[in-house]
Amino acid sequence: MASDPHDDPRIGDISEGTVLREILARTAPASHALIGPGDDAALVAAPSGTVVATADTLVHGPDFRLAWSSGYDLGWKAAAVNLADVAAMGATPTALLVSLAVPRDTRLSFVAAMADGFREACAALAPGCAVVGGDLTVSDLLMIAVTALGDLGGRPAVTRAGARPGDVVALAGELGAAAAGLQVLFRRFRDGDTPVPVDRTVLDADQRRALDTQLRPAPPIGLGPVAAAAGASALMDVSDGLALDASRLAEASGVTIDLDGAVLDALAFGGDRARALAGGEDHGLLAAFPSDALPPGFRRIGAVRERGAESLLVDGAPVAHAGWDPYRDWDGVAS
Repeated sequence: MASDPHDDPRIGDISEGTVLREILARTAPASHALIGPGDDAALVAAPSGTVVATADTLVHGPDFRLAWSSGYDLGWKAAAVNLADVAAMGATPTALLVSLAVPRDTRLSFVAAMADGFREACAALAPGCAVVGGDLTVSDLLMIAVTALGDLGGRPAVTRAGARPGDVVALAGELGAAAAGLQVLFRRFRDGDTPVPVDRTVLDADQRRALDTQLRPAPPIGLGPVAAAAGASALMDVSDGLALDASRLAEASGVTIDLDGAVLDALAFGGDRARALAGGEDHGLLAAFPSDALPPGFRRIGAVRERGAESLLVDGAPVAHAGWDPYRDWDGVAS
C-alpha cells in the first residue's frame, strides 16, 4: 500500500465493504473449505467426522503493543498461537475464522498487512489451512479474536489427561526464547507517550532470534499429528510457561512430572533455566510417550511418576508453577 494518506485511508473513513475486499484479496484458499469467505458462513469439510475447535483473543495491552508489533506481526502471531492449540490435540489445522475490532483511525494498509500475516503464517506452518471467514467491527481498542478448526485424520484426540507413570516427557520447540524476546522489548525499546520503536540493527544475533520468536512464533504445528500417530498418551501447547503448563498436564493426568534439570539447562535459550520454566509464548508441544522411542522433533526432558505430594518436580525437588496468568499478572503493562 502507498504511504500517501489519500491512498491509505483510515478505517473510519471508508466502508466495511472496502475493508473486507482488501482483506479477501489477500486470503488464500483453504484445502478443506467447500465454501470460503464471502457468504454468511463458511463450509469446512471434516473428513474424519469430528472437528477440533479452539479460540483465542489478542488484546492491545496485555497481549501486544502497537509500538512494537506491525500489522503483519499481529496477523502471523494470531494465526500461530491458534494453530498450536489445534496441533496440541493431535490434529491438522484446516481453517481459521478471524474477528477484528479495529480503532477508526487505523490505516487500511495496517489491516491489509494483518491479512498478509495470517496468510503467510498458515502457508508456512500449516499448509492448506487459511482464513475462511470472520467479522469486522470498530472499537477503541484493537482486538483480534481467532477460532481455529482442525481434523484428526481418523485418530482420537490426544488430551492432557492421558499421561501414565513410566511415560517419557518430551518437548518439541523452544524453551525461553519468546520470554527473552519480551525482555529485549522492555529493556531496549519503549511503549507509551514517547515510544522507542523496535530497531533490529542495534541487536545481536541472539537478541534478534529471541525477538522473532516473540513477535512471529513458529510452533512445530506438523508435529502434533506426528506425536498422535506415534502413540502420545498426552499432549498440550506450552503457551504460559513450561512449569505452569507441565503442572496442568500432570494434574489433568493425576500424575507427577519430574523434569531433568541438566536437559532443561541445555535446551534453555541463553542457558537461563528460570526463564525456560516460567517464560511463556514459545508455543512448543509438551508430550508424554509410553516409551523412549520418540518421533523426530521431540526431545526427552523428563519422566512421569506416580502422583505424589507435588505435581511438578525438577530433579526430584518441587518447583514453583510459575508462568503467565492474565488474571493474576496483568496490571495494565505486559509482563
